[in-house]
Amino acid sequence: MSAPANVSTQHPYLYRLAIDMASRAEAAGLRAGLSTGLLELLKIRVSQLNGCAFCLRQHTHDALAAGESTDRLAVLPAWRETAYFTAAERAALTLAERVTDIGSDASHHISEDTVSPLTDEQVSAVAWLAIALNTFNRIAITSHYEVAPPALQAAAG
Repeated sequence: MSAPANVSTQHPYLYRLAIDMASRAEAAGLRAGLSTGLLELLKIRVSQLNGCAFCLRQHTHDALAAGESTDRLAVLPAWRETAYFTAAERAALTLAERVTDIGSDASHHISEDTVSPLTDEQVSAVAWLAIALNTFNRIAITSHYEVAPPALQAAAG
């Protein structure tokens, strides 16, 4: 049996559509007043839930470059137990988790209380960002994108 196909190269036009959707979702978030740092935290949280090592590595680097603190990155998996996040960030994280874990009972209903610190435009942008990241997580995991320290990648290449 051969290795699984890299779906991004097998159907590049579909991959370009996914890139376009993600870019537009991020732009919508920025227009809605969400910070680059928060958008990267949301990408990381969705990728944590999906177990996507490729996206975790990429968005952790991007978050650090955007000025995100290592403390907030370290506690992100347990964000509910910390005082590191504002009410709006907590609402965005909750929404991104519910969009990602759509099969759980908790995610079937997104109440107004859940998202009350966010504007309608921000709610929509967070939802679209989570949808886009879920898509990329699935592309990377399905295609078995390589994730290794740079020294190991150079030796294998």
